[in-house]
Amino acid sequence: MKRRATAVWNGSGKDGKGHLTTQSSVLQQTQYSFSSRFEEGIGTNPEELVGAAHAGCFSMKLAFNLQAAGFTATELKTDCEIVFEDGAIVASNLSLTATVEGIDAPKFDELVKDAEANCPISKLLNTKINVTYTLN
Repeated sequence: MKRRATAVWNGSGKDGKGHLTTQSSVLQQTQYSFSSRFEEGIGTNPEELVGAAHAGCFSMKLAFNLQAAGFTATELKTDCEIVFEDGAIVASNLSLTATVEGIDAPKFDELVKDAEANCPISKLLNTKINVTYTLN
């Protein structure tokens, strides 16, 4: 499987602007700029997209882990905060709220730790990954 995205940038780093398009067309010439990355401008930014990718990948890996252990999540809600400092992503903080019928805390903790270490985006990131969770 291969997936593709395209970034187009015009102009200087601070005054330029760009857009992103994904193979699926979910992003279709979606704006990004210095302002949307380092301030609060309209548009997306690479760190926000990495956060979405990590939250989604982690949630899906955990769902597969639960399925393999005989459980089905009612809901896995994962928020991801990407910490960008001094020109580098220094942490990805995942915060999970989960509703899973019939699972005990030790088993859930085991499956969460596996998802943290083995989701493809976690493996891709060369940074500290922190996961906190609430099991309902």
